[in-house]
Amino acid sequence: MLYGRERERAAVDALLDGARGGRSGVLLLRGEPGIGKTAVLEYAVAAAGDGFRVVRATGVEYEAELPFAGLSLLLASGLDRLDALPGPQRRSLDSAFGLGEASGGTDRLLAGLATLGLLAELASDQPLLCVVDDVQWLDRSSLDALLIAARRLRAEGVALLLAARDTGAGAEGAGAEGAAPDSPVRPGATAGPLAGLPELRLTGLAEPDAVRLLDDRTGVPLTGPARRRLLAEAAGNPLALVELPSSEADLASGGLALTSRLRIAFHGQVTGLPPATQTLLLVAAAEENGELDVVLAAAAALGAGADALEPAERAGLVTVGADRRFAFRHPLLRAAVLQRAPLQQRLAAHRALGEALEEGDRRTWHLALSATAPDAGLADALERTAARAEARGAHGGAAAAYERAAGLTPDRDGATRRLVLAAEAATEEGKLELAEALAERAGARTDSVFAHALLDQVRAVAHFWRGAYPAAYRLLLDAAATDIEAAHAARMLLQAFHAAWYVGEEPVATVLDRLAALPLGADEPLAPLARHLPAAVLPALGRPAGPLPDVRATAAAARKAGAESPVDLVQLCGATLVLGRDHETLELAAELTAEARAKGTVGVLPTLQFFLAEAELFHGRHRDAEVTATEGLALARDTGQAQWTSQLASLLACLAAFAGDDQRCAELAAAALVPGSAAPAAGEPWAHWALALLDLGRGRAAAAADRLHALTTGPYRHHVGATRAVPDLVEAAVRLGEPERAAEPYERFARWAGAAGTPWAEALRLRCQALLGPDEFAETAYRAALDLHEGVHRPFERARTALLYGEWLRRERRRTDARPHLGAALETFERLGAEPWANRARAELTATGTAAPAPAPAAAASALTALTPQELQIARLAARGLTNRDIAAQLFLSPRTVGHHLYKAYPKLGIASRTELAAVLRA
Repeated sequence: MLYGRERERAAVDALLDGARGGRSGVLLLRGEPGIGKTAVLEYAVAAAGDGFRVVRATGVEYEAELPFAGLSLLLASGLDRLDALPGPQRRSLDSAFGLGEASGGTDRLLAGLATLGLLAELASDQPLLCVVDDVQWLDRSSLDALLIAARRLRAEGVALLLAARDTGAGAEGAGAEGAAPDSPVRPGATAGPLAGLPELRLTGLAEPDAVRLLDDRTGVPLTGPARRRLLAEAAGNPLALVELPSSEADLASGGLALTSRLRIAFHGQVTGLPPATQTLLLVAAAEENGELDVVLAAAAALGAGADALEPAERAGLVTVGADRRFAFRHPLLRAAVLQRAPLQQRLAAHRALGEALEEGDRRTWHLALSATAPDAGLADALERTAARAEARGAHGGAAAAYERAAGLTPDRDGATRRLVLAAEAATEEGKLELAEALAERAGARTDSVFAHALLDQVRAVAHFWRGAYPAAYRLLLDAAATDIEAAHAARMLLQAFHAAWYVGEEPVATVLDRLAALPLGADEPLAPLARHLPAAVLPALGRPAGPLPDVRATAAAARKAGAESPVDLVQLCGATLVLGRDHETLELAAELTAEARAKGTVGVLPTLQFFLAEAELFHGRHRDAEVTATEGLALARDTGQAQWTSQLASLLACLAAFAGDDQRCAELAAAALVPGSAAPAAGEPWAHWALALLDLGRGRAAAAADRLHALTTGPYRHHVGATRAVPDLVEAAVRLGEPERAAEPYERFARWAGAAGTPWAEALRLRCQALLGPDEFAETAYRAALDLHEGVHRPFERARTALLYGEWLRRERRRTDARPHLGAALETFERLGAEPWANRARAELTATGTAAPAPAPAAAASALTALTPQELQIARLAARGLTNRDIAAQLFLSPRTVGHHLYKAYPKLGIASRTELAAVLRA
């Protein structure tokens, strides 16, 4: 029964009403222990009634981390729907739940998307209420999957209700911006993995409700000073009002925190039970899944029979559900049972549980937790458990298992090897402090050169994700130079290249020189990439390099040698962009993106989509680039990939600058420049280019020149965005009357264009030359540039060259000659939606004495511009004949969300059905 809680009931009712109407929603309940979160969850289950399917789980504080344990409990009743999921997603959950072998590892993002798919399937017949209590204790792999699904719920009819202990991080009133003034739900102010979820923080009961609860509690009602003191000390906490001692003498233990006092109160309730019942409760508290049969078998081995359960049930301390699962009345009671038991009793409980369980990871963990001395066989079994966890994508669980296995390993070298494996797994999980601590422990135990190289690699990755790029670069470079196999050195140098890219040109060149000199055999998986990368990148640094092979040939050779595709081939996309082979990047990135979708290697998609969107943008396919980058940004945010979140946001800022959307450009650039786990922000060069383009398009030449000069002469001048920004700097500097500011960057750009050897790069160089003078050669340069533009499809750059040529002709008083160039530029800018540039072309055309056409009214613009990027992406796939389920599988959405987006798109396109889509898109 809920006392008061009107705002909480209203929030839950609204969540359920949304699900009844086909809308999904998420709500996180926050609060201190005992504040009533579980009671609100129970209210939701009761309010849902028979009209909802209900699935639920509870996180359990546990000494081990069993991968996907919480998620498998939550979704156990829906495993019969797994076959409805697309192949990669089905296989991902099969692997996560131990129903099938993990092949090539479980992609963390794919497991979350598969969770979304299964939730959608469970909601296909009736609305679904998904209830998870004590989320803070879910194993990390389960939590990640659940949160990825939560952030993608749209139109499935799923109500996801979560409860977690308050972190104490000042949630009261925080994060309230943007919420309706009368709404109790606020955008999540919580830090960590739960950040961003809509949340409702529970506070103490109002005094009248607290008094009613106190009066209704069982036992003799409190009166006088004891009553007043309990009301004051409980401060509206319902559990305290019910569980704290009821006598004045008992209440005198005032100095302790409320949580500690509640545990003491639970201690007292357990202490009065028969010894056999206390033993059974201890076994139940040590068992993580609440399986009654397992608990009873283990307790029996310790002398406590099934009849020992009855006193605990009679006291209301535990319940057993129809599914034969054991549940404590409150998590603090479970914690109290574990806390009060002597160590030897806890060890005995774990040993009994291990012996009661069948062969498997749970048995291994319980036996490991009961061990008090090295045990080679148990250590080997725990290492196999860790390897299985890694194969399922649960690196946190693997790190814990490797670390415990190291502690059980009798020989020093074996223990060290397992500590190294634990450090590597912790790095993969993003637990950087743990990884570094494990690396220090392992390093102090060994003189092995190879082991120390691996540990330096662990430390380097931790430094990289903290933004300490120079330290990461140096560690990797030194590790690769030790006496290790060339294949390991190649992988370290490829990581060092990534770090060096953010340090400066000389470190990049050093890494590439080392890569080129490695004695790699032709059959080594990374050999083709190690040869291609220096040939592609060194010319951009003004350094000589050998001939660059076709990127498709390099990719084919790498696949043949055993490189993991698409993960190992990603850097080929970036390398070809660095040298201006954009058409090769376009083809390879599209191919690898399709391969990643088909394989379910979703975690690498944001990286691929960044490179693909860059290539689309450079080819003037602005709308395609927006669609690609928008999906990539959502995926990057879902998986916490701060580097690609920054990069993709900054690329979208660039697109907004082209379109003249000042507010969106500024917002995206600001988002890109916020340091995430890596600092400075990875998208900094693109973000500054975006803001400079906005200034240049709006005629703010001074501001543009300042930004572009800093970008093209600073530490990131070798980056793709900085290289491509040089023609913009030339234009801004010339407009400002300070062409000398662009002289050195132009010389670098000219050398780069020569190395690239592509018509479009030479066209841009000629445009720069025309702007910089001398004036008598300007027309020749402009005409040559326009001729080269004709051979490649880069409409935006061709239009900009035509605009600048037209402006020059008008200044030369050749108005008639200027008009066709300005008119063509205007037509292209309007077609591309480049509003600032269209305005410039229109003003110039008017200045020639010809009335320029007025801006096209919104109604006359392509109907497709009214669609959001996701609506356009879905509409294109639907027009190709794909079903909603096919589209959902490809875009990692639910079929109902796909249908929802199509339903919104039809009116915008002026159509009423799917059959009309193809004709509209062709038009």
